[in-house]
Amino acid sequence: MATQVLRPAPRAATHRKAARLDEHLPVDHRLSRVYRVGAGLMGLVLLAFGILGLIDKIGFFDTGGDTVAGLSTNGALSVLSICVGLLLFTGMIIGGNFASTLNMVLGIAFVLSGFVNLALLDTGLNFLAFEMQNVIFSFVVGLMLMMFGMYGRVSGGLPHDNPYWRARHPEEAEHEQRLARRRAISEMPVYRPGR
Repeated sequence: MATQVLRPAPRAATHRKAARLDEHLPVDHRLSRVYRVGAGLMGLVLLAFGILGLIDKIGFFDTGGDTVAGLSTNGALSVLSICVGLLLFTGMIIGGNFASTLNMVLGIAFVLSGFVNLALLDTGLNFLAFEMQNVIFSFVVGLMLMMFGMYGRVSGGLPHDNPYWRARHPEEAEHEQRLARRRAISEMPVYRPGR
């Protein structure tokens, strides 16, 4: 009795290129600018909050209700804010896919932090001295970072010059590129000597 090993039929190889802004678009393309501006603005807000908290010389894990700009803080939260602000400034400098991904990841982290700290508000584990306004601030910053990071990347109606659309639809992008080349060739002036 012969046994046959069933193997799945080989699938057609589909090669999806990862979208990289640096390869497809100029550095000053509007997508890269949005990612950079988003990272820079949020980094500036967090950096200012952290520096103001350190200037007030609040205890590192003090939960005594010290406030900066209407938000409760302590030394640990100030240092954490400065570190995240500097990380966002790094994303602003690098730009491109890195800034977009960094904005999304940190945005999700801020939203999760808001939920975690909401659960820890009235417990002894609230070592970052969060109050309700800090939770709301965390949600707002998280949503803004996610919005900046997902801009032009996550949508059903992306324009066809968008590198993320091209990476998701390589056949259609190639077809459009061939059509554009044909149009450009047909519109080229024809040189006729003697005229």
